[in-house]
Amino acid sequence: MHRQAFIFLTVVVTVLTLGGCVAKSDYLLKQAEADALNRNLSTMTDENASLKGRIDRLTMEKGNLHAEKNSLIAELEKRTVDRNGLEARLAAKTEELTRTLAETTRTLSETTRTIEGLINKNAELEGDKQMLKESIALLRKAREEEVQTVSRTYEDLLNEMKGEIEQGQITITELKGKLTVDVLDKILFDSGRAEVKPEGIDVLKRVIEILKGVTDKTIHIEGHTDNVPIGGALAKRYPTNWELSAARAINITRYLESEGIDPVLLSAAAFGEHQPVADNETPEGRAKNRRIAIILLPRE
Repeated sequence: MHRQAFIFLTVVVTVLTLGGCVAKSDYLLKQAEADALNRNLSTMTDENASLKGRIDRLTMEKGNLHAEKNSLIAELEKRTVDRNGLEARLAAKTEELTRTLAETTRTLSETTRTIEGLINKNAELEGDKQMLKESIALLRKAREEEVQTVSRTYEDLLNEMKGEIEQGQITITELKGKLTVDVLDKILFDSGRAEVKPEGIDVLKRVIEILKGVTDKTIHIEGHTDNVPIGGALAKRYPTNWELSAARAINITRYLESEGIDPVLLSAAAFGEHQPVADNETPEGRAKNRRIAIILLPRE
């Protein structure tokens, strides 16, 4: 644009310099051309200024856009970093939640199995409870029947042995299903002897007739003595009261078996003088301690 203006001015100067050499018509023609060129130059100068202003505005806009672009790029990069961080945290959280869900699912499955097991166990316990109730009821009924049996046997023995009881030769006691018949030794044995004498056989037969009706009890025979030591020739056979009480208990047991009592129900034991029921310092006490105990016990 500046180069064109320079050329134009050069042409004008040249024309003016050579004015004297040309005709007036040529001069006027050139003057008109110069005016036209001047107008064109002015127009072009205005356009140039306008274009320069536009270029400046565009340059400024370009700078602004470039700055905005850089700002947007920076914001995008920041958001990208933030997004990457969020994605990483999201991935970590997702993995954690996945593990937690798996663990929760496993725990839930185990808990469900445990609950099902407890439900089944509870059902079993309810069944066992019902069976236990039924067993208790049966046992209670059996116990009541045992007590009734023992009570009947007790009453029968009291009636049958009334005379001996009144004479103090026999004592019958009942306690919690245990029935004990204590028979003084003088009814059953001669002094220092273990063989049952005829009077004793008669007493035993009467007792046995009642005991035969009792099949759900064991019959335990115990031999007891006083604390007087065995002396003389008798000591050769029975060195102590242990041996004498044992021989007497065994002979009574064998007699019961011979009379039809099931031997499975029978047992014998000897205590000598070691379980007295009375004072061994008096004749009356020693007489009570010399005894055979026939005991009815519930079967195991």
